[in-house]
Amino acid sequence: QVQLVESGGGLVQAGGSLGLSCAASGSIFSLNVMGWYRQAPGKQRELVASIDRGRNTNYADSVKGRFTISRDNAKNTVYLQMNSLKPEDTAVYYCAVDRFSIARIGNVDYWGQGTQVTVSS
Repeated sequence: QVQLVESGGGLVQAGGSLGLSCAASGSIFSLNVMGWYRQAPGKQRELVASIDRGRNTNYADSVKGRFTISRDNAKNTVYLQMNSLKPEDTAVYYCAVDRFSIARIGNVDYWGQGTQVTVSS
């Protein structure tokens, strides 16, 4: 059993920045790939970014050049630095862990509780 606790959401004006954190705790045996999804009202949940143990990263085209994902394996924590935010980035952001996949998320084993990010125009 792994718990993912997210923090860092909030309200920001367009062009601003926010940083999200997700710390894993509990019976941690493997955290091969960690990532962030987001879901806006009326839309499907979409993958924003992921990072594996080797620090290989993947980003949605919509956030490339603006968002940066990183991880601290010693702290079992994944981060998402969001710069140049746009109103269309408004969503609930969810931390996710895939214990066994490599390079990219296949099946999510654990979800965070979600944190609201709102970007005003």
